[in-house]
Amino acid sequence: MPPVEDDFDYDEDYGDENTPPSWFPGGHLPPDAVRMGLTHHVPDGALLDFAGKLDATKPFHRMTAWAMLVVFGLPVVFALLHVLTLLSR
Repeated sequence: MPPVEDDFDYDEDYGDENTPPSWFPGGHLPPDAVRMGLTHHVPDGALLDFAGKLDATKPFHRMTAWAMLVVFGLPVVFALLHVLTLLSR
């Protein structure tokens, strides 16, 4: 009897049976964040994990990324405007 071959060839994209699925939390953290000790359990790591799961080919993901940029960028803009108004007095 010939050896049984797998129907599915595991490679880098899919891993093997011991690799957790891509939808598990913490799977999309950059290597630098992991080295610093960030996990999906801390706020900064959870935000990085969420942003790492966004796919630029999906329109809703693009809208989400722009919304995140606005949400995190507006406080900086408002702080700069406040500083400029204080300096102009």
